[in-house]
Amino acid sequence: MHSLLWQRLRAALTLPPGDLLRNATYRRLWTSILMSSFGGQVTLLALPLTAAVLLHATPMQMGLLTAIEVAPFVLFSLPSGVWLDRVRKLPVYVAGETIIAFTVASVPLAWWLGWLSMTWLYVVGFLIGTVATTAGTAAQIVLTQVVPRDRLVEAHAKNALATSGSEVAGPGFAGLLIKLFGAPVALLVDAVLLLLSATILRGIRITEVRQPRADAHFGRDLAAGLRFVFEHRLLVALALTVGGWQLCHHAAVVVQILVATRTLGLSEQSVGLCYVGMGAGTVLASVFGNRISRRIGPGPCLVAGFGICGLGWGLLAVAPAGPLGVAAFALMLMLFSSGAVLVFINFLALRQAVTPEPLLGRMTSTMRWLTVLPAGPGALLGGWLGETLGLRWALGFSALASAVLVTLAWRHPVIRGVRTLPQPEPVRPLAAEGT
Repeated sequence: MHSLLWQRLRAALTLPPGDLLRNATYRRLWTSILMSSFGGQVTLLALPLTAAVLLHATPMQMGLLTAIEVAPFVLFSLPSGVWLDRVRKLPVYVAGETIIAFTVASVPLAWWLGWLSMTWLYVVGFLIGTVATTAGTAAQIVLTQVVPRDRLVEAHAKNALATSGSEVAGPGFAGLLIKLFGAPVALLVDAVLLLLSATILRGIRITEVRQPRADAHFGRDLAAGLRFVFEHRLLVALALTVGGWQLCHHAAVVVQILVATRTLGLSEQSVGLCYVGMGAGTVLASVFGNRISRRIGPGPCLVAGFGICGLGWGLLAVAPAGPLGVAAFALMLMLFSSGAVLVFINFLALRQAVTPEPLLGRMTSTMRWLTVLPAGPGALLGGWLGETLGLRWALGFSALASAVLVTLAWRHPVIRGVRTLPQPEPVRPLAAEGT
């Protein structure tokens, strides 16, 4: 009997033949993502709680903090893409993890020295955003160097599964750290885990030979990346729809902690426990996202993600105080995370699938620039609505705007018609390089 149970357990835990995690290089990359994501969950909770509870930030200050975090994407994405297409990506990824580790560690240091203020958090947010602008783009390209392009949706789903594990355990752990030591000190955990992630990444071996072009020119190369994106109907449609979703998301995210702590009356530890719902939603979408995408197509799956996120924001906008409000906050986080996973595993896979390798850096940075461009205005709009009309108004706006986005995206034939991952066009590299 025990032997039979053991055999069944081993069979359940054994990876099927051909599973991506059987690849040692991808497995190492996946482990690094798991480490970094766990630490990121601590920062996701501790940084806004530091602003909202310790520094008593107003809704407008919360909106400004979020806008400052995304400003580097607008300022530096395009030139960083040109640079990334000329250098090896893995060292940039490793350096980024290391720099962010020291940046988040500066928050508890400033707190101990009595220097912590909203201005300090603004500087930290800008530095994190600046590094993530380049290193985050490099990380996305490293994945394409490890995984075949026809398995990118599967890879992004597995990456989301790594994130989901940290989202299940991370918020509760972060809430406990915050209760015992305070929100600033909890950020030290993220710093340590980011350093571990960088150490793991250093062990990855990727053969990437960059051949310098005699006709390389910064301005022409930048224009070639922009031209490639703007001449590709699918990339333009993705930029418009995901950019609209980013506006909705950032209008909601600047007030959701304030709604939880000030409107629903949750403690810092209760907020952390509710964030476990985010992990549950990510697990659900990570496990089934690839199957859903294969069944209905990447385009329709992307649109479904928009709708699920909007449903969550609408639910929290009308949530009552008390136990039902706590449940609504946890459910909103679950709906948001599951919808966001469906959005990004398809969005990232589609844009990478259609792009030739020499243009991956410029395409990625251009798409990140276009989609994050509405995030700053969205954050400021959410902060303004929360401060002038009430916190729930920002959530209501995000929910209604998401409903409009779903309608427009579904009516767009390029989005609705994508049922399989497309192939890169072989003619585009020559035209895009300006040769």
